Amino acid sequence: MWLRVQLVLWYILSCIRLLTPPWRYFQLNAPYFNEEKGLFSKLEIDACIPEHWRLEQQPLANSAIPVKYPVFIKPEWGQNGHGIKRADDARAFLKLQKRLLQTSTTYLVQQAAEGRREFEIFFIREGDSEQFAVLSAAETLCSAEDPYPVNSILNPDTRYRDLCPQLTDHSRQQLWKMLNPMGHFRIARVGIRAEGLDELINGEFKIIEINLFIPLPLRLLDPELAGREKRRFIRSSMLALARATRAIPKNQQHKPLFFHQTAAHYRVKS
Repeated sequence: MWLRVQLVLWYILSCIRLLTPPWRYFQLNAPYFNEEKGLFSKLEIDACIPEHWRLEQQPLANSAIPVKYPVFIKPEWGQNGHGIKRADDARAFLKLQKRLLQTSTTYLVQQAAEGRREFEIFFIREGDSEQFAVLSAAETLCSAEDPYPVNSILNPDTRYRDLCPQLTDHSRQQLWKMLNPMGHFRIARVGIRAEGLDELINGEFKIIEINLFIPLPLRLLDPELAGREKRRFIRSSMLALARATRAIPKNQQHKPLFFHQTAAHYRVKS
């Protein structure tokens, strides 16, 4: 919680410094917000991912029976692992399918990625350019002996390890070269499964999802990361985010997504 408070405070101070309204934060990725559905649709955002990095995914329906397990059943929009279920066989899937189709939430069925390691790439675009201002990486680790865990900050078995010291300028550029063409996201966190860090940098991976709404840089959750480095990263990244906010075109359509996303979040939690 304290990390989020620091992020918000430094963002607001940076916006004041740059004379830009901090409430415009919620318009950073507004072009990708589906007003009709009132959410950032995971199905639509995943369509931005090139096919060779995309996992097979489709809406949950009576006719949607997977041919391979395990699969993850997740809300069309959600955060921090809320609402995500896993089915390891047809019996478990059919049981979940029957129950979840009776709710008002739209669910998606996603094939499990085969990579042994899970990574999170966080970035902030440099203004409105084609370059990045911030790009960090963290590895998501799970202490439970489970090859397909539902990792999240709410899972007590999940922890995070900062990988920034292992990234060179070249490897950051390699990652950005792959991520940038997927969409003009001004801030995002990309969940990825790969066999290892080398495979990740070489483009041998599958993307689990792209989070566009209030993505937390997970390197900050590494207990081994020094407090001084966390503070430095917060200050510099929030200044970059304020610059990205200032760069939002004045003619970009305004979308009231904060209240819609908040409502969608509580529907999933309930």
